[in-house]
Amino acid sequence: SFAYFTIKDRLPQILTRVIDTLHRHKNEFFEEHGEKGVEAEKRAISFLSKLRNELQTDKPVTPLEDELPDAALWNQYLDYQRNLPNGNGEPSWFQSPWLYVECYMYRRIHAALAQNPPIDNFDVFKEGKAQNFFESQEAVIALCTYFQELLKNIKDLDEKQLQEELFKLLQVSLWGNKCDLSFSAGEDSSQKSSPLQSLENMVPYILVNDMEKVWSLLVNAKKNRTERSNVRVDIILDNAGFELVSDLVLADFLLSSKLADEVYFHGKSIPWYVSDTTKHDFNWTIKQLGSANHMWMSRCGINWEGNLKKGVWVFRDHMFWTLPHDFSSMSEVAPDLYAELQKSNLLLFKGDLNYRKLTGDRKWEYSVPFHQALNKFHPAPLCSLRTLKSDTQVGLKPGQGEQIQASDPEWMVSGKYGVVQFDAGL
Repeated sequence: SFAYFTIKDRLPQILTRVIDTLHRHKNEFFEEHGEKGVEAEKRAISFLSKLRNELQTDKPVTPLEDELPDAALWNQYLDYQRNLPNGNGEPSWFQSPWLYVECYMYRRIHAALAQNPPIDNFDVFKEGKAQNFFESQEAVIALCTYFQELLKNIKDLDEKQLQEELFKLLQVSLWGNKCDLSFSAGEDSSQKSSPLQSLENMVPYILVNDMEKVWSLLVNAKKNRTERSNVRVDIILDNAGFELVSDLVLADFLLSSKLADEVYFHGKSIPWYVSDTTKHDFNWTIKQLGSANHMWMSRCGINWEGNLKKGVWVFRDHMFWTLPHDFSSMSEVAPDLYAELQKSNLLLFKGDLNYRKLTGDRKWEYSVPFHQALNKFHPAPLCSLRTLKSDTQVGLKPGQGEQIQASDPEWMVSGKYGVVQFDAGL
């Protein structure tokens, strides 16, 4: 399975890159922190080498030994895995749910640094994320230029035209999800060309297309809103770099077209899955755009800085997003986050990892309804914008999956296909 390939090849590759990154920063650690920095770097590397060895030799998964706030929840989850009636007793790297051990690896990478001050705040993935952003410059410029031109006439657009623009920007945000560094094990995955030119050709690759439902939900929310009730959209972010810019453009469009009054962004509280967006990445990206020497890029960055200051854009991170739990257990494990999401009119979940957590990362029959796979996770109407990079997919028409499988055996893991999949909730 793709899971086996991931644990056997991709994860050790990612760990090797992390170790290499720390090596390369040795002098910087010395300049900043003296001998203490170098000692910390050595300890972190030895911790990570041990981790790589455990993974490659299929050792049992061990409890976390750090004092970080989420450690108890991780260790409870390990106990839960040990006691599964149909499990193997002692979870090991190759005898465990893929989602669990993959998340566990990233949490252990975090521990390797967090336990070794003074380099405990170093993001081992930061360089890759920045590189992805800079290498996607042309696409970012094309998108910002298109969007700023659109804003000039946005007030004159009729409903049909607004709908067309929403569908365009939803698709740009969907395909922006191809730029994923954990998927390419950290290899270059930037967006080189203008994302808008190829949209027409990509439509056949959208296996479930519920954009109409998203549109009617937003239009009805707008019609029914009162003085006291704002229309709120939440975007549960995935990758930094080009994908994040495409999400920010979509969010700005929602405000500028008055389809939403406020947008909440949810990012990761620790570096995660190589290229996932943290608060630092979010702020850094907006600053980079604001100070760019391209007129429309900087206009976007400055406006977005303004949205944050005005409070119509809000960034939140929560420990739950970097736990191994399916979203169906959010109401139990993180009731505060669940209650927060219930205030939203629409939740947009970006990317493959969010999809796996929405559907419990199971080997579903392709035609199982999305609503059923969500396993009672219904804080608010939600939509998944996801390109397929793992072998779980639901909500297809009978025979649709089998038909694609026959002509394209890699369809579930190539990132070539996508879904815009909506669930209205209760």
